[in-house]
Amino acid sequence: MKKFDFKNIRFGKIDPSDLNDRTLLLNLYITQLLTLIIGIVIVFFQSNHKILSLFEIKGGWAIPVWGSVYAVAVLAVDLLISRWVPKEVSDDGGINEMIFGNRAVWHIALISFIVAVCEEVLFRGALQYWWGPYWTSIVFAAIHIRYLQHWLMTGMVFSISYGLGWIYVQTGSLWTPIIAHFIIDFVMGCILRYGKEDKS
Repeated sequence: MKKFDFKNIRFGKIDPSDLNDRTLLLNLYITQLLTLIIGIVIVFFQSNHKILSLFEIKGGWAIPVWGSVYAVAVLAVDLLISRWVPKEVSDDGGINEMIFGNRAVWHIALISFIVAVCEEVLFRGALQYWWGPYWTSIVFAAIHIRYLQHWLMTGMVFSISYGLGWIYVQTGSLWTPIIAHFIIDFVMGCILRYGKEDKS
């Protein structure tokens, strides 16, 4: 069996155009798996906080209603911003375009669901338990590194995260921010995918 040479690993800024589709997807799925594992490990070490209790469905219809209403509000604000703000202010370096631009709808849905579950387990399920929604949202904004050079997008990511934390507190179920996160990512992914076709 061939040994993996850790000396060949290099860290630094990557130009999105240097990534092929397979590498991009592999990177996406690996980082989401690591996010999920870190979240589960943190929850495991928290007292009176079990991983399965995060996914309890309590509150009935309140969970999808809160999640859907919040997602629609975020999408409406994003639509207004994209209409009035120059494109370069919201530029993420083309990463989202590369992730969603040529995907089938089922794949956009799959990516959106995986990202929603993995990120919400770590941020709302694990970190918010210790730090509350404010500091958790600062970390959430910081890991979305591609937005950090644009203050408006960093503020948007922070605000969205804070709102996800708030609806989690209101319903007590991790499914609420998962539903909201999924809808936001799925709709944005479909806009990137099919909006491109409308322009051509």
